[in-house]
Amino acid sequence: MLLTLRQQLTKFAHMLQDELFPTVEAEVGELSEPAKRLTAVLAMIPLRRFVPVSQGWNGRPSKDRYAIACAFVAKIIYNCPTSRDLLQRLHSDQQLRQICGWKRVEELPHESTFSRAFTEFAQMELPQFVHAALIRETQKDRLIGHIARDSTAIEARERFPEAAPQPASANAAPHTAQLVLTKPPQPTAAETAQNAQPAKPASAKPPRRIKRWKGGKPRRTPKEDTRLHRQRSMSLEAMLDELPRQCDIGAKTSSKGHQQYWRGYKLHLDVADGQIPISAVLTSASVHDSQVAIPLATMTAQRVTSLYDVMDSAYDAQEILEHSRGLGHVPIVDPANRGRKTKNVIVPGKQPRQFTWAEEERFQERTMIERVNGRLKDEFGARFIRVRGAVKIMAHLMFGVLVLTVDQLMRLSE
Repeated sequence: MLLTLRQQLTKFAHMLQDELFPTVEAEVGELSEPAKRLTAVLAMIPLRRFVPVSQGWNGRPSKDRYAIACAFVAKIIYNCPTSRDLLQRLHSDQQLRQICGWKRVEELPHESTFSRAFTEFAQMELPQFVHAALIRETQKDRLIGHIARDSTAIEARERFPEAAPQPASANAAPHTAQLVLTKPPQPTAAETAQNAQPAKPASAKPPRRIKRWKGGKPRRTPKEDTRLHRQRSMSLEAMLDELPRQCDIGAKTSSKGHQQYWRGYKLHLDVADGQIPISAVLTSASVHDSQVAIPLATMTAQRVTSLYDVMDSAYDAQEILEHSRGLGHVPIVDPANRGRKTKNVIVPGKQPRQFTWAEEERFQERTMIERVNGRLKDEFGARFIRVRGAVKIMAHLMFGVLVLTVDQLMRLSE
């Protein structure tokens, strides 16, 4: 008899309380609440499967990468902003040190070793692979009702990439700088009067012609050179490679209508019922949400089976709706009001399509991604970005997404 996801998680929770926690407490003493959460997360995620092993290589043996990976998971759970704070916690907390895999303080690696190990994990996308494996193992037999899609701002402490200097023109004069400093000769009054041209009368300006289409305005056809149009025929890897990932300035309108700006990136998430993150993509802060909808939907469809795609008005594009229907999903998108804006007057355009009562009820499920974004920033380290570069920032965020996913799965067993 196959067990449902809730039954499997309930069985796992009983195993934690009856077997795993007593065994660990016999070795390290009574567990605190963060230590219990860390033990449960390490027991659920397949972390050891993806951590490289260096036994048998030539040269000096490297530090245990699995223990360092466990320490980075503990960094999220214990809410340590930097690796230095994590090392100080490992030096003072014997229980945490033993759970991660070090028995004595002398066995702890140096801070530079932690930095090099984190670079290796980021380049090999370790947290991304672990999260994808966790989702496939826990959600493969589950039929998900709603997938909520949205993005959140990620502030970073780094500079913009410097633009390449423009090459000097080959036809430029070699002594241009000297010529600029030389004052040109002033024309005389006679030359000025001779070269002056009579002003054209105002009536000489040609009248403005308004182009009118026979039979009314033609129907708008989508452009074929846009990114959304290209994504319909691209693979997932090609779509992700085309998205910009450098640090820049992003802007969004708050709930009160004010413009808010930030320097950094955007984290795009697909969240399933139960506030479980399914897929994540990191882009530049200036990338519009609609540019990541098709890659996110394709990635999510490869991992889980779902029915409805719930999105806000930023995703109201014909290509996105057609792609969602092509995956066998029902898109529920808040219609965008595309009115024409003049100087101080907004001319309302065509009346957008209204939700039915069933679509309006299902659209309310979109708020779960707002709660996930809030918890990710307040509890799982997305507000403390102390690394630079899109690769490292994505690894830091995915460690938080990984812990958040396990936390939400454990809540389903309650």
